[in-house]
Amino acid sequence: MENNPNNPNQLNIELSEEIAEGIYSNLAIITHSNAEFVVDFVKVMPGVPKARVKSRIVLTPQHAKRLLGALADNIQKFEAAHGTIKQTEAIGLPMNFGGPTAQA
Repeated sequence: MENNPNNPNQLNIELSEEIAEGIYSNLAIITHSNAEFVVDFVKVMPGVPKARVKSRIVLTPQHAKRLLGALADNIQKFEAAHGTIKQTEAIGLPMNFGGPTAQA
């Protein structure tokens, strides 16, 4: 996006060094209510019985659906450039946290 201060649709996004480093996650737990989706990103390590939520993102249903579309679009572009992403078996963990849940 061109840096034009007269463009009212331009969004200036700041990324701190700490956030730019990212957080590794190999499990996402998704729950939802009628008003929001909650995505907990977890790092599960072999041989460690306790896993900690590393980051929690709360989204409106509309933003969750836009994220789904953006992820699908980016996966399609990635696979077009690098080949099909192979699925691995799901981790067999108890996932009943008291609400509708999915994992990725």
